[in-house]
Amino acid sequence: MSYHTYSFENLEVYKLARRLRVEIRTLTKDYPREERYELTNQLRRAADRISTNIAEGSGRASNFDQAHFTNISFASALEVIDHLNASLDLAYISKETYKLTRIKMDEVINKLNSLYKFQIRNVGTLKTKVKGG
Repeated sequence: MSYHTYSFENLEVYKLARRLRVEIRTLTKDYPREERYELTNQLRRAADRISTNIAEGSGRASNFDQAHFTNISFASALEVIDHLNASLDLAYISKETYKLTRIKMDEVINKLNSLYKFQIRNVGTLKTKVKGG
């Protein structure tokens, strides 16, 4: 028995966001216990929302709706950067870990930006294709 692979699962940005989610969870395992419901939780949830919104947006019929969710993913990625900045400021992560994670975040953000631009510029939507227009 096999399962269906959805189009969003083939997107490079989605694959990167999934890997980043795992890396963020691994990274935050060493955060102080008192941060469990604060910075740790906020950072993990922001990282989770990047791929989650890509997936949710792919189910929308119009490109503008899809782009809206891509924009939310973009905003979540920026939130991750803010939490990484706080993590560095509080010395929960090293400068090297920060740098490596930021480089990965930049790649995700750049790909989200490209996907957003594609979605906005693409005039053919699923709705018009279904209607035969």
